[in-house]
Amino acid sequence: MSKVSSKFIFFFGSFAGILFGYDIGIIAGAEGHIKTDFNLSSLWIGIVVSSLMGGAIIGSILSGLLGDKFGRRKLILISSLIFFVGAIGSAVAPNEITLTIARVFLGIAVGTASSLVPAYMSEIAPANMRGKLSGLNQLMIVIGMLLSYIVAFIFEPIPNSWRLMLGSASLFAIILFLGMLKLPESPRYLIKNGMTKKAQEVLTSLRSSKAEIDAEISEIENVADNKSSGISQLFHKKFRLALIIGVGMATFQQIQGANSIVYYATSIARNVGLSSQLAAGFTVIVGVIFVVTTIIFLQFVDKFNRRTILTIGSAGMALSFFTPAILGAFGINDGMLNWVTLIALCGFILCYAFSWAPLTWIIVGEIFPLSVRGIGGGISSAFNWTGSLAIGLVFPILADKFSLGIIFSAFGVICILGLLFIRFVVVETKGRTLEQIETEMADRSEKKQQKHVLHAHI
Repeated sequence: MSKVSSKFIFFFGSFAGILFGYDIGIIAGAEGHIKTDFNLSSLWIGIVVSSLMGGAIIGSILSGLLGDKFGRRKLILISSLIFFVGAIGSAVAPNEITLTIARVFLGIAVGTASSLVPAYMSEIAPANMRGKLSGLNQLMIVIGMLLSYIVAFIFEPIPNSWRLMLGSASLFAIILFLGMLKLPESPRYLIKNGMTKKAQEVLTSLRSSKAEIDAEISEIENVADNKSSGISQLFHKKFRLALIIGVGMATFQQIQGANSIVYYATSIARNVGLSSQLAAGFTVIVGVIFVVTTIIFLQFVDKFNRRTILTIGSAGMALSFFTPAILGAFGINDGMLNWVTLIALCGFILCYAFSWAPLTWIIVGEIFPLSVRGIGGGISSAFNWTGSLAIGLVFPILADKFSLGIIFSAFGVICILGLLFIRFVVVETKGRTLEQIETEMADRSEKKQQKHVLHAHI
């Protein structure tokens, strides 16, 4: 493998996020056309939209089981091929059943990437920049979403344009495949599998001095020695807290309501009175907020505690959902309420993009020990996509039966629960090496276990 620069490695290591973001975003512009062309009920459009998440659950579990065995890079490479097949299949689908099957294929690729990219990025990034570099994955996701919203806005007036929207995702799959061909495997995976010399070569491209490289290799070897891996290991007592944090954060990220906006932003905007073209334009605004906020986030992520950022973000998200619901209950006129709703949704996206959206995957990539990092990330990702599937499937049905005020109030309550989870369960990881986090988590679990034993004897 020819030597490539660290910037190239970090860029293409996170590029899979473009595919992820583009495909979850493009459905917001396409679902209205699909519903009309195939004459679908609310249930069926929910199935079409959420089928990607069903595939993503499968992809997350498979990548979790296989990622520690075959490596992050190889599986991300395979996922780009699966994504290409799914994108082309979606574009030519003759009916809703074929489209659903094609989107399951897309989901398998997206689930694989969403599980492995955070692990890959956290393992190649230096500790003092890990938040920023791991956050590149989220930046790629929101850039992909913004690109999808722009494409949907441009194609909106064209008949049958949803096929162009969905098919255009295949271009990003080709770019990812070509880029990943040149990328190295994670140095931690290499050391864990007895390829220390190759790991040293990879770290030479990523670190500034030989002393730094030698120290990192020594630290990785210390925690990698004589440790078995696999799903049974993940449920060991000393890994329990990491599993609770990973699964909890991944689940809360989805059920707090973000995907109701991401997947159905165009429909929500139409429901509050905007024309189809203006509704598509609103999604572009949502995408711009996502991208700009994420860029700002990357400048601050390694300067402030993760838990502080998440706490402030949760409070802002809850307030954004409660505001239109409370004003609606007080009888504000519909015209004003519609604008308040759109502004509040933009406020939610701003808070979410600065906190839960990027930090969930940064922390999931950090929190699991090396021996179970692949399967831990895979299970967390599977729970993430299960929550996403539930929101994608039920939101159009709920929107037919309940007002946006009731739905948003429920999401606001969940945001408050997420805030409590951050304050009482999640541990701080900023500024620590992955090996330090692993050691501290093991020590904390051991002390907790000793405390239980002591109480049992008293």
